[in-house]
Amino acid sequence: MGVQLHRRMVLAGLGYAGLAGCASTPTILAAPTRPGFQPRSFAPLLTDPSRLTRITVCTRPFRAQGPRIEAEAIGDKRVVHNYGHGGSGWSLSWGSAAAARDLALEGGPRPVAVIGCGALGLTAALQILRAGAQVTIYAAERTPWTRSARATGVWSPDSRVAAQDAMAADFPARWEAMARRSWVDHHTFVGLDGDPVSFIDQYNLRGARGTNRAVGPAPSPGRVDFARLDARLGDSMPRSRALTPAEHPFPVESARVFSQMTFNVAEYARQLTEAFLMEGGRIVQRVFHHPSELADLAEPVVVNCTGYGARALFGDESIVPVRGQIAWLPPQPEVTYALNYRSIGMVPRHDGIVIQANGSSGMVGYGVEDETPDRAEAEQALAALATLYASA
Repeated sequence: MGVQLHRRMVLAGLGYAGLAGCASTPTILAAPTRPGFQPRSFAPLLTDPSRLTRITVCTRPFRAQGPRIEAEAIGDKRVVHNYGHGGSGWSLSWGSAAAARDLALEGGPRPVAVIGCGALGLTAALQILRAGAQVTIYAAERTPWTRSARATGVWSPDSRVAAQDAMAADFPARWEAMARRSWVDHHTFVGLDGDPVSFIDQYNLRGARGTNRAVGPAPSPGRVDFARLDARLGDSMPRSRALTPAEHPFPVESARVFSQMTFNVAEYARQLTEAFLMEGGRIVQRVFHHPSELADLAEPVVVNCTGYGARALFGDESIVPVRGQIAWLPPQPEVTYALNYRSIGMVPRHDGIVIQANGSSGMVGYGVEDETPDRAEAEQALAALATLYASA
């Protein structure tokens, strides 16, 4: 047997044994089987109310005209206002901060004081600092104790951001510019250590007829036609799609899913604070009781990012409180999806699982300043969510 023949037979999977049985059928090696894709797993949410770790209440600053982003003179200070974003503070923070920065730095960089250390204060301070100005944040409390830390933590740029019949004609365009700028800037935090910003699948669930009664407090009297502007972002936002029963485990009549931008608020705030301090900013603890106290500051420009606090500090009666309550469960790393069922939102975050009973309309919590936690409301929401996991 020649060398070439031997080599060919070895490569074909035949050795000398193959030569001995020349009359037999040659062995054919099968290609390895490619494993199939596995459907995603849905870990059940643990809904026992004994697992509640805390209940927080946030007073969102709604202004019918929309956020106040404008400058005025108070004594010898140029004061730039950046507040009144309703439930859209984190979502609009970067675009709103850019607008406030441009007003603060008209005429060139000068030392700037920022009042407030929530989402709007931190992003405004960073934008101004990176534009070349010296910046000091003056705040009564650091971010973990602000109302911003009690936010749901999802992308919601038009949540009670204005009233349809009270906003200026150019507000939708200004809102769109803020939202688009913020959407892009939030993406720069996707994939960073600690997942300050990430995307998760949110499932919007609807039960059979007669089982969809909204869970949550009764709406306040009256009616506000809250502006709905999210359609202006339709070309850039993820879209939802309907699911078949085989694609999810929930015992409901219909379900849709979409990719939801989510903020790990605790980590996001930490990274913003750290960046601000490392790049040369300062944070000073201070409480302001009246605008006249701004005269004590050395900075000629003040950016007011006090949120709902602007109602008392600057006497802005246009701010209406909107109460929102969050019940917190311990983190469940295996729960990697969000959902909305019977107007209850569930969002898994690194610092805990957010449970929020939003009720039957946007008027829930409207005009309510009381920040006393309501455990019965939290337990009602958990009981409703438990029905989704009965078979588990």
